[in-house]
Amino acid sequence: MTPAGDILVTLLTPQGKLKAVARGGVRGPLSSRLNLFHHVGMQVYQGPQNDLASVQQAVLEGALPTLAQPERYAFAHLLAEFAEALYQEGEFSEQAFELFAGALRGVAHQPDPEWVALVMSYKLLALAGFIPQTARCARCAQDHPTHPDPLGGQLLCGSCAALPAYPDPSLDFLRNVARRTVRASMDAPLPAEQRPALWRALERFVTVQIGSVHSWRQLVPTGTALSA
Repeated sequence: MTPAGDILVTLLTPQGKLKAVARGGVRGPLSSRLNLFHHVGMQVYQGPQNDLASVQQAVLEGALPTLAQPERYAFAHLLAEFAEALYQEGEFSEQAFELFAGALRGVAHQPDPEWVALVMSYKLLALAGFIPQTARCARCAQDHPTHPDPLGGQLLCGSCAALPAYPDPSLDFLRNVARRTVRASMDAPLPAEQRPALWRALERFVTVQIGSVHSWRQLVPTGTALSA
């Protein structure tokens, strides 16, 4: 929020990410339509001397009220922060828009929102060009690594690793999630006991490659342990 009480919003659109200002703040006519996770159609205007576009009109086209549920909200918030960090203003990315929108719908409606969030987090990263190294050890480049990389979130060979190897299903996920279709990944969820290690790997990879993501701490109450 600005000192004048206006709301600053970040919008992911088919034409790319856009930062804008909604005049009037939380009591303005647009505030109820610009809530987090809302799908809106809008008209914006940016004058030649303005750094930020101004939202002139907004029409609510879809809302996902179930994302307010505690077991879903943390995952949706993480995906939103990923989109904020990964995609740049003015960068055309209709595919990113569709992938992000599909991720939020999945978290809202699927019975296993954690699995949706895990799969779609890796898919969003891959679309932005961030794919973990899984074919070779991240330290010595030996082929077919199978162990966690606790520093970089990639894979290590047995000689470089201090942690036990991933189970085969987890390895298959890490090696193939970027190129596998979303439907194929959704149809083959990993058991709950294998997911904390994958979340830890994702957190380390994102931190090293992109930077700090504050939403990790919100995942802890859901049962997803992220500490090493």
